Amino acid sequence: MVDIKEIKHIRAAPFTLMSSSIHAVLAFIGAIILVLAIVPLAAFIPQLGTVIGLIGLAVIILWPLTAFFINIMIAFLLALFYNLLVPRVGGVKLGLEGDEVKSIPVVSLALIMACISTIFTFIIGLYIALATTPIFALISTLIPLAANFTANATNYTGALPTGAAVGVLGAWSALFWIILMPIMVFIFSFIGYALFAIFYNVVAPKVGAAKLIFSPVSENLLELTSIPVIPAALVIGVVYAIFGLIYGFLMGIATGNILGAIIGLITYAIMYFIMYFIIVALIALIYNFMQPRIGGIKLQVK
Repeated sequence: MVDIKEIKHIRAAPFTLMSSSIHAVLAFIGAIILVLAIVPLAAFIPQLGTVIGLIGLAVIILWPLTAFFINIMIAFLLALFYNLLVPRVGGVKLGLEGDEVKSIPVVSLALIMACISTIFTFIIGLYIALATTPIFALISTLIPLAANFTANATNYTGALPTGAAVGVLGAWSALFWIILMPIMVFIFSFIGYALFAIFYNVVAPKVGAAKLIFSPVSENLLELTSIPVIPAALVIGVVYAIFGLIYGFLMGIATGNILGAIIGLITYAIMYFIMYFIIVALIALIYNFMQPRIGGIKLQVK
């Protein structure tokens, strides 16, 4: 029997540490692949051997460190926003049967994740608006001076943008980043996460549901101790293969080429499946390796 559990609270510290560690290991793997890809250049251009070696060393060290520290902030804010929003919009719900995630209620996932994405977008948009507004203001002030200087020095009579026009452009830019972009992100994020849940609920009974192994810590507090690799990678890979089908088909239709649409949907479906199967499998493997050493993610469920 499926038991619907709602994630009411995410312990921020374990979630932040585990998420940042996983991203650091993934970045390290990516850095190794990148270095192996550029090393052959040294065989063709021996003069670049030392430079490539230094670049490779820098990438292997800096990429994982950068990923770790950036994701400390992102993961902490994600947990913080989630915990603040749960009492207002509800948390993510999982239909569990034993350790299998049989279903994901659509609205609960889509609503809170869209809200979190919107908050992140608003913060980034506010930052961009605050950074660009003084620039637009400076340009709007300098344009009349530049126009007068050009006209007096060269008798130039062509049209230049006015300071007022640049000021209006700056205002519209701020409006776009602070208001319009968050609204757009909310809409598309809600649709995207809703489709993810719908596809998961359709696919899981056919290819097998993802499994999450929890261990009780206290009343209503569970620790995620293990993620079986193949079930999670398989079902998520198939879900994203469906996204690949849709994306490839739309790309083909946009070009007006039916044959291209068919080839595109097959190509993107296969590519998305392979890519997300590998990514999810790596995440599960890293999580299972790190959990006994740093502790797993702790969730308060009800």
